[in-house]
Amino acid sequence: MFETEQSYFESHKTEFREKYIGKRIVICGSEFKGAYDTDGEAYEAAVKTMKPGTFMIKPVLKTDDEYIQRYMTRVYV
Repeated sequence: MFETEQSYFESHKTEFREKYIGKRIVICGSEFKGAYDTDGEAYEAAVKTMKPGTFMIKPVLKTDDEYIQRYMTRVYV
């Protein structure tokens, strides 16, 4: 899941770091859809034009060591 989006991010990582450090970017397939200040803003903007589960929201951080993978679900227990 999200292999295409992750691959796109990895191939454009330098460009994203130059422009969007500290932002959240939205990627759908092999397309950059936008940059936002928070996860919430990114999600709200993305669901206006795309179905949930079809896009990836990724923080743009200074180094690879800062990344933590988070998996979210809408299921509440």
